[in-house]
Amino acid sequence: MPTVKVAACQVPDLCEDLDASLAWMRRFAKEAEGQGACLVCFPECFLQGYLCDERARHHAMGLSSPAFEAVLERLADLTPMLVFGMIESDGDFLFNAAAVVREGRLLGRYRKTHLLSGERIFKPGSEYPVFQVDGLTFGINICYDTNFAETASALADRGARLIVCPSNNMMGLAKAMAYKDVHNRVRADRTKETDMWLISSDVTGGSDGRLALGPTAVINPKGEVVTQVSPGETGLVTAEIDFYPRERHPLIRDSGGTSRAS
Repeated sequence: MPTVKVAACQVPDLCEDLDASLAWMRRFAKEAEGQGACLVCFPECFLQGYLCDERARHHAMGLSSPAFEAVLERLADLTPMLVFGMIESDGDFLFNAAAVVREGRLLGRYRKTHLLSGERIFKPGSEYPVFQVDGLTFGINICYDTNFAETASALADRGARLIVCPSNNMMGLAKAMAYKDVHNRVRADRTKETDMWLISSDVTGGSDGRLALGPTAVINPKGEVVTQVSPGETGLVTAEIDFYPRERHPLIRDSGGTSRAS
């Protein structure tokens, strides 16, 4: 069975600092490339920051806008495929989205389908696209999406072997401590249900009574955490993901329904 190496990054929780976000992306993309990774995941809304008030509208970017074209130019010399969270504008609507980019080219995007009550400024997405990198088919769930089995199964139905999960779990101190082990348990349920891998990228640090503990982790199809960045630290994790050629994937039926791997 073929494998590819993928990476996920744990970085500071930045807001309204595009230059700093791009600097972290460039740093870790180059480090991941040096370790042989062909795909690198960054957190939810990382490009502009996790903004859920009117600041989101001010910093949002359309994917065909000059501002986003300038972002692509600054990423053009990076070889790995990048998945990074951003605030996307489309007409009058804002989306909590993840862009898929390689060597300065936009390959597609995913829009978060399950929004928290505090994310009312965003419109939910409705599609579950899949992408390929070096033969590996993957799809994206953003943070809270992984609480819902249908978001993972929608990717499995399309032949994905990997869920890429940009997240931002900056929370009040008490909630952060209470939930520090919950995120991986929930995500492990999704991997076991679908026979997929999952990589998550999150922020770290704290201020003003709020704390982010990640997790930035890799979970295998058995629901086991293979590797994880330590809470409170910035860093990068990599893992070798095995995958089936799409035509032999055990989760695809010609009828369009879903079968489960034995």
